Order: sequence, then structure tokens, then C-alpha cells
Amino acid sequence: MAKDRRPAYRKPPAEDGSRLLSGVLEEDLVEVRRQLSNSDDLLIHRHQAGKVEVAVVMFDGLVSNTQVSDFLLRPITRVPPQADTGRKVYDYLSGGGVIMAGEQKEVRTFGELMTITMSGFAVVLVEGVPAGIALGYQGFKTRGVDEPSGERNLRGSREGFTESINANMGMVRRRMRTPLLTIEGATAGRVSNTAVKIFYLRDVASPRLVQEVKERIGKVEISVVLDSGYLQPFLDGKRLSLFSGVGVTERPDTLCAKLGEGRVAVMVEGTPFALILPYLFIEHFQSLDDYIHRPYFASFIRLLKLLSFFLTILLPGYYVAVVSFHPELIPQALLAQFVGSALDTPLPPVLEALVVFFLYELLREAGLRIPSPIGHAMGIVGGIVIGDAAVSAGIIGLPMVIIIALTAVSSFVVPSLYEPVTVLRFGFIVVGGLLGLYGVYLSFALLVVNLCSVKAMGVPVTSPISPADGYGFRDMFIRSGWKLLQKQDLMVERLPGSDEKGR
Repeated sequence: MAKDRRPAYRKPPAEDGSRLLSGVLEEDLVEVRRQLSNSDDLLIHRHQAGKVEVAVVMFDGLVSNTQVSDFLLRPITRVPPQADTGRKVYDYLSGGGVIMAGEQKEVRTFGELMTITMSGFAVVLVEGVPAGIALGYQGFKTRGVDEPSGERNLRGSREGFTESINANMGMVRRRMRTPLLTIEGATAGRVSNTAVKIFYLRDVASPRLVQEVKERIGKVEISVVLDSGYLQPFLDGKRLSLFSGVGVTERPDTLCAKLGEGRVAVMVEGTPFALILPYLFIEHFQSLDDYIHRPYFASFIRLLKLLSFFLTILLPGYYVAVVSFHPELIPQALLAQFVGSALDTPLPPVLEALVVFFLYELLREAGLRIPSPIGHAMGIVGGIVIGDAAVSAGIIGLPMVIIIALTAVSSFVVPSLYEPVTVLRFGFIVVGGLLGLYGVYLSFALLVVNLCSVKAMGVPVTSPISPADGYGFRDMFIRSGWKLLQKQDLMVERLPGSDEKGR
């Protein structure tokens, strides 16, 4: 006899958001309560406007009670007697400046009513009218504008994006005072219906690029979208690489600069990070300070960042390879110290490096997740105590500690590349311990080939280095002065190798 099997879980069907309001107030309110399961934060205020019944639908915690009381409920109770039908009351409230609100829209379906009330609007429903008046009385608390923690500059603006997408749009619009700036709305997440905004400059950004971004966002089938990182894999496309063609910024001035180059930006409600498409690899080594400081100093900083990138991914693997297979490459003055340290420690160099870097990542992650007053102390004390004890016990050699410290500092010089750098560091350590310097050189060549094969929205991420663009070299590792940069604007769709240019 076969066992009875429990039926597989089936997701309940979603509510029909296209269903129209009936105009019968009681029926519409019953349907609203049914779809929301009479949620505790649902507020429905019913009032008599003359001879017509009116209801206000909103959510507690999303609207300002003071504004609703002063600017909405009071005018409703003062409807003149001649407005004796639902249509007259509706026209009276929706026109003539009777109700004061920064935003006013009309809703005709239950889907629109649900979405807009959950965005901090109050919706007025009138008996006999199959439509509602949505009024913006947002009163939820948001974090104030502050300096971005991950993109600090010495000069320039101290403003960073916040979790409020409306405030972020205002910061961008204030800096780009042009009618070419276009902001289009979309939603992502079948359940969350998270607001998404797409920024671009009309007649500057490629229409093909804009359309591609819209289509990819429209194909996202995730149930809940809580951050821009949920959308990044869909905008990145299908490829096998550690590097991304989608950039991230929390600075409005950086976003505006990218928009001026024909990029498209995507911003998600509830996160202070905006996505930039396409994003070139060389831009990881650039910052807004580069265009404020003198060209010679900006060029020096960019070369320093590039050196730090190569140092943090290659130095541990190179050290392991040299100590294990090529001790003749060590200078005579350091030979005894390096080789002696490798012989005195019980672990082979490759295993020693892996263990040490694993402990470093463990301490970094622990210090990052626990409360900040404890985190800083734990990171410093833990590193000093564990490092000193390990060296004193002869478990870890002193040269390895120096390599770790230098590599760790270098990895934070380019914070946007920390994720791929961490993985590559471990990879080069393993390759260096198994194949020596030949393996390190071959792996680095494969890494370069892989990077050159990556395209972001049809634009090679290694451009204008590969394919090379002579004029593009004016703003790469060496930055030219503004007198030269102003002669021609950089447009991503015009870079060599881009699909747009080849059409």
C-alpha cells in the first residue's frame, strides 16, 4: 500500500490588481479589508460630506496624522450643501485647491490603491464614484542626508544618498538642472512591489542602452526586492567572471557625472546605493577628488591605487612561490631570514599563508558585524594578541606577518574591488604553492583575458585600454587638465568595441 503523500505547497494566487473600483463605497471598503486581511495598521476614516458618505484609506505610520487632520479631514467636513451627489463632492475635493497636498493622483483600480497607500498616500473614496483621490501626506521617518561612509572625499560635497528615493531624486535633480534629465519609474518584486527609478539623460544616453536596462528590470521575477544588490545580477548579464560591469555609488555628484557620459542609473527604494551601467574597470581607481585636485597629484593617486590592486592580489602568491620553488630570487641580505623563517615554522608556506589570511578575514568579519565600539577594539586587540602569540610560538614566520599587513592595507585602497580581490588573493596563493611563479604568471594572464572578455551592456569593461582609444588615455591612469578634458566629452556608447558604435 502506497504511503499517503502530503500535497506540495502551492503559492496562493495573487490578488487581481487590475480590478476596477466599483463606486459602491461599502463594497470597495470590504474588498480593501479582504485583500489586506483587515491588517492592524490599516486606517479607514468614514465621514459625511453633506449628503454623501466619504472614506479615507491610509496606513498608520506611513502618513502624517497632523497633515491629514488639517489639510484633508477638515475640508471634507466643510463641503457646501449644493454638492449633493457623489460626483459633485468628488469634483469639489479634487479641484479648486480645496485640499492642499504636495502630490495628488487619481486611482481607479485596487492595485493602484494598494500600491499608492503603501507609499504614504491617503486615498479618498466617494460614494457613487468609481475612482479615488490619492494625496501625498507622507509622514514616515527617514535617515537624514549625511556624508557617504564608503566614498569619502577630501573636497567637494558631503551629501550622500539616503533610503528615501524621493530625497535622492531631489539631490540628483538639484545638480542636473536640465530638461534632458529623465527619471522613469518601475517596480520590482512580485510581492514587495518595490519602487525602482531609472535615471538617464535624454539625447545623451543610447536609446538601446536605456531599453536594455528597462527590459532586464522587467524580467526580474524575485518575490521580494529589498536592495539594489538584488537587481545587480540581472543587469550584469550571463558571464563567468569575478568582475562586474555594474558600478555602485552613494554619491549624487558621482551619479550625475556618470549620467553626463551617457550612463544609466538605477535606484531602489530603501537603499542609499545607486547602480551605474555600464561601469568600466578603470573607474574603480578614480574618484571625484581626482577632478578637484591638480592633475599631477590625481595621476599619482591613481597610479598608487593601481599598484595597491596588483600588490594585494599578487604579493602573497608571489611570496609563497618564491619561498617554495625559487629561493634564488630572494636577495642575499634577506635569504637567511626568509628561508630560515620558512624552515622554522611547522607549516609549509602555502598552508601558512592560507591559514593566516583565513584568520585575518575572520577577524575582519567579526569586527564588522559586532557593535562598533567593541568591533574596533576586538580587531586591534585580536590581531595583536593572536599575531604576536603565533610568531612567538613559531607557528607563523615574521615575513608572513609583514606580507599580511601590507596586503591588508592595500586591499582597502580600492574598496569597490574588495570582493574579487579577496577571492583572487586566495587563488594566487594556491597556484603559487602548487606551480610556482610559472603558475602565478599563467593565472594572471588568464585573469587579464577573462577581464577583457567582459562586456557591460555591450561596452567592454576594459575600454579604453582594450580596445585602445588614444583620446581616452587622457583620463585613465594619467589625468589631463580640464583645458584638455573640456574639448570632448566621453560617451560610453562611442568607446571602441562597444556594440552601439559597431552598429
